[in-house]
Amino acid sequence: MTDKRIAFVTGGSRGIGAAIAKRLAKDGFHVVAVARSVDKLEAVCAEIKSEGGSAEPLAVDIADSKALSAAIEKIAETHGRLDVLVNNAGITKDGLILRMDDEDFDSVINTNLKSAFVAIRSAARPMMRSKGGRIINISSVSGVAGNAGQSNYAASKAGLIGLSKSVAKELAGKNITCNVVAPGFITTDMTDGLNDQIKDRVKEVIPLKRFGQPHEIAGVVAFLAGPDSTYVTGQVIVVDGGMVM
Repeated sequence: MTDKRIAFVTGGSRGIGAAIAKRLAKDGFHVVAVARSVDKLEAVCAEIKSEGGSAEPLAVDIADSKALSAAIEKIAETHGRLDVLVNNAGITKDGLILRMDDEDFDSVINTNLKSAFVAIRSAARPMMRSKGGRIINISSVSGVAGNAGQSNYAASKAGLIGLSKSVAKELAGKNITCNVVAPGFITTDMTDGLNDQIKDRVKEVIPLKRFGQPHEIAGVVAFLAGPDSTYVTGQVIVVDGGMVM
């Protein structure tokens, strides 16, 4: 049993997830950083510890429902509590609808949407025992506005929004909030793969004329996980430089 608040962050080995893990650790949480690659997780946790924070790596394939459930249950049992769940991990398998096969659709839905459902179901019990908790799901502007060539990804991220609103209504009476952060174009490994021409074209439709930074998403997550958001639930906060409004 620990007095330190516990945050479970999926996709915590790089990009937005790593930024969220670092920010929550800075805010005093013990962060359980989750991903498939333990090496990258250990590097993130080592950086957190070097700055005086508290973190542990946990290698889990979130698409494996049983493994994910077991991991959350074990963390809650080991630490005696679970205060924050951040469902951040996700994959893309882009393609036009006429060429997209069932496997590409199913794998994206399972990893991005079903894993969040499984994690929320597992995290809800220890949160209820603690008489409160915060669930934060990382969606995307693709889930808000759609995106050509991303019907599977957009469906998974739009599904997260519906899931979150339903969970917010179900668990509000238990003092558990559930909110969504929907990033736009953020500077990560994923967007680094775009060529300069595409990047310039995208920036033209963003009123702030730039991509966001991972720490700008982490800051919103920190607000939703912190003491100033106790009356916020069932909301979608779009962080996209004004691209979708």
